[in-house]
Amino acid sequence: MKLAELLENLEYECLQGSVDCEISSLVYDSRKAEQGSLFVCIRGAVSDGHAYAAKVCEAGAAALVVCDNVDVPDNVTVIKVADTRYALAFLSAAWFGHPARRLKTIGITGTKGKTTTTYMVKSILENAGYRVGLIGTIEAVIGDEHIPAANTTPESYVIQEYFRRMADAGCDAVVMEVSSQGLMLHRTQGFVFDYGIFTNIEPDHIGPNEHRDFDHYLACKALLLRQCHVGIVNRDDRHFDRIVEGCTCKLETYGFSDEADLRAASPVLVNGEGYLGISYHVKGLLDFPVEIDIPGRFSIYNSLTAIAICRHFNVSEDDMIRALREARVKGRVELVKVSGKFTLMIDYAHNAMALESLLTTLREYNPQRLVCLFGCGGNRSRDRRFEMGEVSGRLADFTIITSDNPRYEEPQAIIDDIRTGISRTDGKYIEITDRKEAIAYAIHHGQPGDIVVLAGKGHEDYQEIRGVKYPMDERDLIAQILAEDAAASEKPGTDNI
Repeated sequence: MKLAELLENLEYECLQGSVDCEISSLVYDSRKAEQGSLFVCIRGAVSDGHAYAAKVCEAGAAALVVCDNVDVPDNVTVIKVADTRYALAFLSAAWFGHPARRLKTIGITGTKGKTTTTYMVKSILENAGYRVGLIGTIEAVIGDEHIPAANTTPESYVIQEYFRRMADAGCDAVVMEVSSQGLMLHRTQGFVFDYGIFTNIEPDHIGPNEHRDFDHYLACKALLLRQCHVGIVNRDDRHFDRIVEGCTCKLETYGFSDEADLRAASPVLVNGEGYLGISYHVKGLLDFPVEIDIPGRFSIYNSLTAIAICRHFNVSEDDMIRALREARVKGRVELVKVSGKFTLMIDYAHNAMALESLLTTLREYNPQRLVCLFGCGGNRSRDRRFEMGEVSGRLADFTIITSDNPRYEEPQAIIDDIRTGISRTDGKYIEITDRKEAIAYAIHHGQPGDIVVLAGKGHEDYQEIRGVKYPMDERDLIAQILAEDAAASEKPGTDNI
């Protein structure tokens, strides 16, 4: 492919060489440079691609895209742009033949609800006969292939590669999570979303390596509404006016508010043996009842978001109702059947805000006891441990403190910090370092009417200890515990636990 073709949608200056040169590959990792490559110099948190300019030229790179000056041989074409990350997105779209033009693209941003909503949208559309790709926090899904995710929103090159593979696999649409980091770093440039969704926003991801303050966080998230044709926004969010300020898309809204275009009315909690759910009625642009097997008010928002999107695909009410009953997301309020007497679930809540939202929601179901099992990650802020301990101590009837991903810290040191948080409350607790033993304790001591939450790991299937990720899936641990209990009960002279 000619360099000029790749540059067609970019403003640039050719500092040396010719844009008529032939390009054999597009790379942004210097280790992948080869004869004929176009190397894009990206400034990262750890290293700067400009520092590797000479190295990639030695490997045979034909051209470089830069935003700083570099010293390279005269036979290498140098293209200067204002922002190389922005340029990479457009170069990647062109390199893969603009695959987004063959797909209906759906981007979902927000502090909470992105993952669950993407799976709900996929479930509804596939129930209606569409073929749907997915890119998100847990994985990318292309046909039958499931690719574990490294970032919620991958680099722009990877997004375009996935789009190309989805289009070639016969997908009609793609639904993806769009993080504030992804928007800030221009990973979703190079195309315009058909539908951009803003679920909600709360203070999160504020810190030296993410966003300097809440205003910056909100501004980055709101960029999605300038990169889509139709924007769909939660009308109930208290920051609504700021979210939609300056948007360039056709705007639609959803929520409980009378001002919303699509509204949820008459919510009812649904509670059965080992089962929690919620029902409500859709009003406004559509009119039909919904019941979902996922508990809580936030589940109404997630499902209503999915309905607001899927109505644009002419999905029937029956297909929506059926698909929402079947939609499941690994590690997001995931119910696991262990007993008819109490309810056990796995959830990814791994910070104080998420844990408080989850426990507050479950408290509405009036359990006999609300039991929370969790740990905290090592080599992370100690404040998170104090905060999560305080939240669980305040909202749960009983807390089981255990290990999560200790990384390079001692598990007991992390547990001690969590205990400090719980000690600020009157909450009762027990410490069991080994996570399998802790889960076994929760199962064996479950009482009729209890809701037991295994928090923090969610979809993760490993435990990270001193730089090594060991296999550990809570679903497998539960299955092992139940199998061991069954085997023990069959032994002569052994009482059931």
